[in-house]
Amino acid sequence: NVCSSPDVLAAGVIQTDQGDGVESVTVDVNGGLFSQVTDAQGAFSFSLESGGDYSFLPSLDEDADNGVTTFDIVLITRHILGLDPLDNGYQMIAADANNSQSVSTLDIVAIRKVILQMEDSFPNNTSWRFVAADHVFADPANPWGFPELINVNNMNSDTDALDFIGVKIGDINGSAQANGLQPAQDRGESILYLKTDEQWIKYGQEVSVLIESDEILSGLQYTLEHEGLQLQNIVSGLWDDRHIGIHDGYITLSWNDAEDRQLKGEALIEFVFVAEQSGSLSEYLRLSSKATAAEAYGQDRLFGLDLIFEGQEAPMNVLYQNEPNPFNKFTQIRFSLAEAGPAKVTVRDIAGNSIAVFDGTYDKGMHFIQFESSGLTGVYYYTLEVDGFTSTKRMIITE
Repeated sequence: NVCSSPDVLAAGVIQTDQGDGVESVTVDVNGGLFSQVTDAQGAFSFSLESGGDYSFLPSLDEDADNGVTTFDIVLITRHILGLDPLDNGYQMIAADANNSQSVSTLDIVAIRKVILQMEDSFPNNTSWRFVAADHVFADPANPWGFPELINVNNMNSDTDALDFIGVKIGDINGSAQANGLQPAQDRGESILYLKTDEQWIKYGQEVSVLIESDEILSGLQYTLEHEGLQLQNIVSGLWDDRHIGIHDGYITLSWNDAEDRQLKGEALIEFVFVAEQSGSLSEYLRLSSKATAAEAYGQDRLFGLDLIFEGQEAPMNVLYQNEPNPFNKFTQIRFSLAEAGPAKVTVRDIAGNSIAVFDGTYDKGMHFIQFESSGLTGVYYYTLEVDGFTSTKRMIITE
């Protein structure tokens, strides 16, 4: 990307408003005459012919669901109702999912479809928008018309001021991963439980599964895997068709209210399946983060979410399958502890050599560890050890 007579250096950085560099952004000069992709720090640079007129335009339209959760819908709902208005221009841009230059319930519909994995993009919008970093919003509540490119006329000297702020559409609370530099985290949140009755089911039997909760929440989301159970019908309650995505072998759900709500006593939702195998219901029904992450929100806190089968003792020490699997860079290892105390998760190769160890003292409940493959490929195993309990599962790392 060098002109025949490179005379001046044009450089900049693209960051979120939290200061994280935005990786993999394509920066075009003069409509694509030159092009470059930002590095993990969000940096880019061009050598350009001195004296020319240049426009710099960044773009990124990938992973619409990055950082987008039902909690963002909670925040938008509160804004629309005037309970807690969004307080800066970047949040308003992020909330305008359908690019209508306003924030409305139509944006909530668009965002929820992405959360439910029913759509992989936002209507009439890209997954990221970019604002010239030196731009000051005259009215943060009405930020539209913001500059999305930087023009430099008669560029005759080096400049490193071509900076932009990246805004992840749909991500109101700034939880999107902007690059691969963010460290692995044990989220370690407390866990809340939905509940249903344990059942012994027989092949060909119609099975009714009523999901209930005793919690006080403003929102929740999850994936319900039902391998071995064929979905026949959904009986709507508090959660209806707007909140549900139907997929092959699993169901996604995203529900919210404007404020915390007591769910005990509410008719939430009922699923009707036909059993394709015999056994206990808990063998075939699993609440997970396979497609839509299992999370709940209440009292201004984030919680993990799981499903209890009443009649089955819970919680237990459990090691879950990593998600995603297979993966090529990051995966999440999830485990639940029956009691607080020391626990260790070890990742090993097929020869038994230790690759990574996560050793610490953890609270009772659900925990999440992010594992980075660091160039590894092939089959690996990870083991949870806690108070005499050991469990091992297999993971696959692709190129």
